[in-house]
Amino acid sequence: MRFSLLTIARTTALLGALAIAPAAMAQGTVFNDQQKQAIGEIVKDYLLKNPEVLTEVIAELEKRQAEAQQVAQAGAVKETKQSLLNASHSYVVGNPSGDITLVEFFDYNCGYCKKALSDLQTLMKSDPKLRVVLKDFPVLGPDSVEASRVALAVKNQLQGQKLFDYHTKVLESRGRVNGERAMAVAKELGVDMTRLQKDIDSPEIRNALQENMALGDKLSLTGTPAFIVGETVVPGAVGLEPLKQLVDNVRQCGKASCG
Repeated sequence: MRFSLLTIARTTALLGALAIAPAAMAQGTVFNDQQKQAIGEIVKDYLLKNPEVLTEVIAELEKRQAEAQQVAQAGAVKETKQSLLNASHSYVVGNPSGDITLVEFFDYNCGYCKKALSDLQTLMKSDPKLRVVLKDFPVLGPDSVEASRVALAVKNQLQGQKLFDYHTKVLESRGRVNGERAMAVAKELGVDMTRLQKDIDSPEIRNALQENMALGDKLSLTGTPAFIVGETVVPGAVGLEPLKQLVDNVRQCGKASCG
């Protein structure tokens, strides 16, 4: 386990404060600078002789930070549930009337999203009750933004499996995906290109992307893919089995874990 100097410094400061606090609170003591320095030297000496303590403390700190983030994200999921699950501009694939919804935030230039695609396809085939919502989250540059604008406009003409076929072809493209590539795939699938170009430039598409980006920020997403099932946010391409287990748990008990 490796830690940044900033993390170590903060943790060391925290340990020093914890060493001072109990006695101060118990006796109402205010330490002078000389006493604080002496206590600091004691803490430093202890840590040098017992460095494993620092590792344990940092691990516990990171655990608590992760738990706090999960709680905050669960709250954000509740607040944004309607936009997450039922926004008019989202791709809805799988079973539109499914009992469980899996949401994925993706970027067409995200290598891990490409990797996760096969997991999603397998999960949808094995679970006919699963509803899937795909949300463009173009965080990897202007090319990704262009591709997402085209894809959102394509949704005005393709639905269901045809729309997912389009999504799959664009995501599986070799090399950098941009607006030109996204439009080429649309043409292959028989989309009306005149109408498509008009829709791409519409305020609705711009607003849809802005809403998705705002949702990602609200949920503290730092990259793609990011999956949401129930009130749980799962970052990264975690693999088929963890996603399947999460869906099964939410279906069974409404939570990520049915302990």
